[in-house]
Amino acid sequence: MLDTCSAPMQYCKIKYIYMKALMPLSEFETQRVMKVFSTYCETKVPHHISDKFRVEFELRGNEVKLFESKPHWRDKSQWVSQKVARFKKDIETNSWLLYYADKNDRWHLFEPYSTDKDIEKLLAEVEKDSTGIFWG
Repeated sequence: MLDTCSAPMQYCKIKYIYMKALMPLSEFETQRVMKVFSTYCETKVPHHISDKFRVEFELRGNEVKLFESKPHWRDKSQWVSQKVARFKKDIETNSWLLYYADKNDRWHLFEPYSTDKDIEKLLAEVEKDSTGIFWG
């Protein structure tokens, strides 16, 4: 992923770090993450209330975002999503970082248990929600 850069060295280094941060997961890991989160989202909400509440995820590059979605209170055909958790793969350490969203939708590292090589352990931490920061 080294890119030739004619700009000053500091800029090249920042560009390289930025490009590295956006590196997608391997095909194998992408399929594994898709399976883990699809299963989680399907089993989190009972089928009989899936028209009132959903748990959804978005996989982009090296991060996964988990959302809870509900129909808008005025227009039931429109769904409104709220951020629950963000999982970001640190390519350098080959581990996942866990973030929570504050009331302003800004992401913060979840300090009690912020990193693990296994994303399923971090997802279990979100499910356990010992602090009430993810599911309220």
